[in-house]
Amino acid sequence: MGLIIFLVILGIIILAASVRVVTEYERGVIFRLGRLVGAKGPGLFFLIPIVDKMVKVSLRTINFDVQPQEVMTKDNVPVKVNAVIYFRVIDPCKSVTEIENFRFATMQIAQTTLRGVVGEVELDELLSNREKLNERLQSIIDQQTDPWGIKVSVVEMKEIEIPDSMKRAMARQAEVERERRAKIINAQGEYQAAEKLSQAAKIISEHPEALQLRYLQTLGEITTEHTNTIIFPLPINLLESFGKLANRTDKSD
Repeated sequence: MGLIIFLVILGIIILAASVRVVTEYERGVIFRLGRLVGAKGPGLFFLIPIVDKMVKVSLRTINFDVQPQEVMTKDNVPVKVNAVIYFRVIDPCKSVTEIENFRFATMQIAQTTLRGVVGEVELDELLSNREKLNERLQSIIDQQTDPWGIKVSVVEMKEIEIPDSMKRAMARQAEVERERRAKIINAQGEYQAAEKLSQAAKIISEHPEALQLRYLQTLGEITTEHTNTIIFPLPINLLESFGKLANRTDKSD
């Protein structure tokens, strides 16, 4: 009776040691006597006790922050840049057999690649073409981690810190640029106004009565403002008419 109980207990222990359950987002990499058998899962399967060994690998997307890296840009400006990286395992067998710790290795490659890419560009390009640099970072890191069965999907630079002196210089540069644009716009307005005035003077010189109509229009605009004093310009041609009339009167006398 004792032997039967012992065998039953031994069978339960062996069964518990041989049964494995792998969830939907995991795979079990099986080694049999040290040799790779393959990846199994998800679901329930059995291992040969003592002979088989299993390593679980998660297939979910992993993200981590790349620590801030102090880099000197191509135009000799010191900056501090950090980033975030998203990757996942696409080949569980390679992630176990080709690299000891794929998480740590991917993080190290991300740090060195970030320093290398930022150091090859100038500050203006770093600030204005961030999306292009993100794509370049993703491509380089993904190419280096591909032999490990790792797929890098996204690399994004989060913050770019520059020295306060450089911030002040950039602010002054932006202010000067705004003043330059304002002067150009003002000059363009003056030029266009001069063109229109030249065209108006040409029309009025061809049609003198237009000047009188303009005087009357100006008078109407002044009277609508409820002013007490109205200055009305007297046409010069009208004075000439009075002068001619006075000369005729003197001659007749």
